[in-house]
Amino acid sequence: MEFASVALRTLLPKLDQLLQNEYKLQKGVKEGIEFLHHELRMMHAALEKVGEVPIEQLDKLQRIWAQDVRDLSYDMEDIVDTFMVDVQGPDPPGKRSAKKIFKKLIKRVSKVMARREIAQEIKGIRERVREVAERRDRYWVGDIAPAKKTPVDPRLLTVLYTQATKPVGIDEAKEQVLMRLTKQGHADHQKRIVSIAGFGGLGKTTLAKAVYDEIKEQFGCTAFVSVSRNADIQKLLKDMLYQLDQKKFGAIHNKMLDERFLIEKAIESLKSKRYLIVIDDIWDIEPWKIIECALIENNMRSRIITTTRVIDVAKKVGGCYRLKPLSAESSEVLFYGRIFGSKDKCPGNFSEVSKKILKKCGGVPLAIITISSLLADKSDNIKEWCNVCDSIGLGLGNNHGMDSMRKILLLSYYDLPCHLKTCLLYLCIFPEDYKIKKRWLIWRWVAEGFVQHRQTNQSFLDIGESYFNELLNRSLIQPADMDMKGTPHACRVHDTVLDLISSISKEESFITTWPHTVLGDDMESKVRRLSLHSNTTWPTMDMPKLRSLSMFKSAAAVINRTPSLLSRYHLLRVLDLRGRELKSLASLGFIGSLSHLRYLGLSSYADDQLPLEIGNLQFLQTLDLSETEVKQLPSSITGLRQLICLHGGYRRTTRLPDDGLKKLTSLEVLESVIITSKCIAEELGHLTRLRVLMVTVWLTEPDCSKSESDGSESESDSSESDDWMAEFAKALVESLGKLKKIESLEIEVIHAVYLDGSLEEPLGNLCRLCIKRAPEVPMWIRPAWLPVLSYLDIKVTYEHREDIQILGRLPCLRYLSFATGYGCKEERCTVGPDAFPHVVRCKFELDTFYPRRVVPSMFPPGAMPELQDFKFEIRLQHFCSGGELTVDDDLALAHLPSLRSVTVAFYRDYPTVSEEVVTSIREKLEHEAAVHPNYPHIDLKCYSGGHCIVDDWPAHLWN
Repeated sequence: MEFASVALRTLLPKLDQLLQNEYKLQKGVKEGIEFLHHELRMMHAALEKVGEVPIEQLDKLQRIWAQDVRDLSYDMEDIVDTFMVDVQGPDPPGKRSAKKIFKKLIKRVSKVMARREIAQEIKGIRERVREVAERRDRYWVGDIAPAKKTPVDPRLLTVLYTQATKPVGIDEAKEQVLMRLTKQGHADHQKRIVSIAGFGGLGKTTLAKAVYDEIKEQFGCTAFVSVSRNADIQKLLKDMLYQLDQKKFGAIHNKMLDERFLIEKAIESLKSKRYLIVIDDIWDIEPWKIIECALIENNMRSRIITTTRVIDVAKKVGGCYRLKPLSAESSEVLFYGRIFGSKDKCPGNFSEVSKKILKKCGGVPLAIITISSLLADKSDNIKEWCNVCDSIGLGLGNNHGMDSMRKILLLSYYDLPCHLKTCLLYLCIFPEDYKIKKRWLIWRWVAEGFVQHRQTNQSFLDIGESYFNELLNRSLIQPADMDMKGTPHACRVHDTVLDLISSISKEESFITTWPHTVLGDDMESKVRRLSLHSNTTWPTMDMPKLRSLSMFKSAAAVINRTPSLLSRYHLLRVLDLRGRELKSLASLGFIGSLSHLRYLGLSSYADDQLPLEIGNLQFLQTLDLSETEVKQLPSSITGLRQLICLHGGYRRTTRLPDDGLKKLTSLEVLESVIITSKCIAEELGHLTRLRVLMVTVWLTEPDCSKSESDGSESESDSSESDDWMAEFAKALVESLGKLKKIESLEIEVIHAVYLDGSLEEPLGNLCRLCIKRAPEVPMWIRPAWLPVLSYLDIKVTYEHREDIQILGRLPCLRYLSFATGYGCKEERCTVGPDAFPHVVRCKFELDTFYPRRVVPSMFPPGAMPELQDFKFEIRLQHFCSGGELTVDDDLALAHLPSLRSVTVAFYRDYPTVSEEVVTSIREKLEHEAAVHPNYPHIDLKCYSGGHCIVDDWPAHLWN
C-alpha cells in the first residue's frame, strides 16, 4: 500500500505550489484544489497507517480502497504536471523579434487554455475523490486494524527446532566466532560481545546456535532469547530469567512485572556467575540499550552473542562479525544432499540447471533449503526444474512452497519506512544480476519523485545516498565497485530479494516487466513503469499513463526500428535507452515533445549530435550521455534551468557550448566534459551548487596549437601563447574558488597548462581531488586551502623538492597517489618527519628518463604513523640508459608502525634493471619486514616487454 502513500507524498507539495499566486488560478479552481489538498492529506494519513500492516493482514476492501487512492493520486499528479508544463513552457528566444512577440502571444493564449483545462480536470478529480470516500464509508473500510504480531517466529521452525542434518558450511564461520569469544587479551576477565550480522536467511541464528551449543557447558548459566521485529522487552527479560534459573523463575510469565524490576532480577542472577547469553534477531539499537543494562559486567569472562540484519546495529552493539554466504562447494553439498543424498547421485541431465539454480541462490542457506525442498518431489521432472529456475527473481514468492522464505524476508521489508519500501521495490525494474550504479539509481529515484527535500540544506544526491546506504545497512542490497575507502559505487540485488520485491510489485501493478508480466486487456491504464528485459516485439497496448521506460540488454534494438513509438508517451518522466547502440541520436527530435522528462539516458557509439529539440525539456534533471560519443552539446542545452546532473560521453570528449553555461545554476554534477576556452572557465564560477566536477582542459585557441614542425615559432608567439594559457589558468582557478559546495574535483590537462592562481576562499567541502598531467603541483594545493581533503590522486610532469613536504601537511589526507614524469632533478625527495599523519594507503609512481635513480625510501620517525599499505612504482622509459636503478640505504620500514603490506614494481621497456639489483632490493625489503613487529607482506615485481602481471592489490584501489 506504500505506493499510494508515495504517490500522495509527491502530489501534495505540487498542490501547494499550484496554489501560489504566480499561476493565477480562478477562485473556483483554487477552492477545488484546497478541497483536494485537505481530503488527500487525510487519505495520506490513513494510508501510512495501512502501510504498517502486512499485506496479507489487509482485507480485500482495504486493498481496493488503497489502490483507488493510488490511481487518483497518479492521475492528479499528471494533471498538475501537465498544467505546469503548459504554463511555464520552454523559454522564448533571447533576441527581440517579431517571431518572439508572436511566440509570446501564442504562449499567453496557451496559458489561458491550460487554466480552463485544469479547471475541468479538477472538477472531474473532485467528483472521483468524493466517490472513493463515499465507497469507503459505504463498505466500512475506514478502521485499519493494527499489525498483528506473528504468533510463531518463522525462523524457529527452520533453525532452532527442526530435526535436520548437521548444518552445512558453517565450520569456518563458527571457528572465527569462537576465536573472537575465546582469544586471549589484556582484558580477558571482562565480558566480550560478538555481533553476527548479515542478510536475512544467511544463517545467523544457525551459526549462533551452533556456537552456543558447543561452548555452553563451560558457563555457569546460559540463555538463548530472541528480540524479533516487534520487540517485547518484558517478555524477552522473562524468557531470559526463566532460562537462567527455571526453578526460581518457573512462574515468571504469569506475573505482571515492570522492566526495571526484571533488570534488577537479571543483574542479581548474573553478578556472581560466568554467563553465556545469545540475543537473537535485534532490529534496532533501542531494545539493546535496555537489554544491555541487565547484562552486568562481573569480571568473570562472560560472553554475549547477538545477531542482526542491520550492520549499524551490530557496530553499535560491538564486535561486528559479517557473516558471508556459503561457498560454492558447501552450497552444492546442502542442495544435492537434500534432494538426492549427494552430488554424485544427481542425474547428468540435471547438472546444468542445478548450477543455474545454485547461482541464483547465491550461497544463502535459506534459499538453498527452500528451493531444494520445493524440487525434492520433482527429482524426475527436469521441465519443472527449468520452470523454477527461470522463475526465480520474477515473483516465485507466490508459490506455496516458498512461503517460509517469503515470510522471513518480509520481516525485513515490513521494517522499512514507507519511502525505503518504494525505493527497494523500484529495483525490480533491473534484470537479475544487474550491477546498478549508485548515482544513476539515485537520479532515477529523484526523477520518479521518491526522494523528497527535507527541512535542511541537503541536496537530492545527499538524501538519495542516505536511502541507498540504509538499504545497504539493512543487507537488502549487496555492495559492488568498492573504492579505496570501502564505499560502494554500485549494488546488486540478491535473487531471493528480487523474487520478493517482484512479487509485491506485481500485486500492486508498480512495475511492469516485458515480456515477463502477463498483461490483460484492462491493464493499459495501469502500466506506469515499463522495463524491457530482452529483444522482443513492442507491447501492442497504448499505455497512455506510462511514466517510466527502461531498456536493457538488446531491448534497445526495438527503438532503432520504431523510434516514433515513444512520441505518444507524453507523460514519460524517465527514459533510459542506455546499454545498446542507437543508430542516430539526431533522429530523436521527438524527445523534445516529451516535456515531462526528468531523466534521459542515451546510448550511441558514433560521433553523433544531440537534437536541438532537447532544449525544450524544461523539467529535465539528469542527462546521461555516458554511453555515447557525443562530441558537442547543442547550444539549446543552456536552457535546461532545472538540470541537476550532466554527464558527457564516455571518452571525455564532449564539448560544452561556448556561451551560456552560467545559466545552468541548478547543476550539482558535471562530469566528462571538455573546457575549451577562457569564457567557459569563467562561467564555471556561476555554478555554485556544483558538488561533483570532472573536466578535461583541452584548449582550442590558435596560440595553444601551433605546430613546431618547422621550428619557425618566434619568441613573441610563444610568449603570447604562455600569456593566454596563464590567463586561462587564472580564470579557471578563480572559478574553482567560488564553488563552495564542491566535494569531488577531477581535472585532466591535455595541454601544458599550469593550474596556478589564487582561490577566493578555502574549499571547505572538497574531500576528493584528482589532477592528471599537470606540469607541476598547483600552488593552491595547500593545507590552508584544502582543510578536509582526504583523497588525493595527482600526476605531474615535474616534481619540486618541497612538493612532498607540502602534501605531507594536508591535515585530513588518508589516501595518496603521487606520480611524477621527470622527477626531481635536484635530489631525492623524502618524506619529512611528522608528515602525512593520517594517510592509510600511499602510492608513489615515477616515470624516469634519467640514467640513475634511487628508490625514495627514507621514512623518518613520526612520518606516516597510520600507513598500512605502501606501493611504489618506477616506470623506466627507453631513454633511460647507461645507468642502474639502485637502493643505497635502508628503507626504514621500522618507522611505519601500522604497516601491513609493501609493493614495489618496476616497469621497463629495455633491460635497465639487472637481476642483481632486483635481488638486492628484495633482500632489503625482506630483512626489514622480518624485524618489523607487524611482519608486513612484501611483493616485488618487475614488468618487461609488454607483459602485464596483475597486481596483488585490487585494481579499484588505484584506478
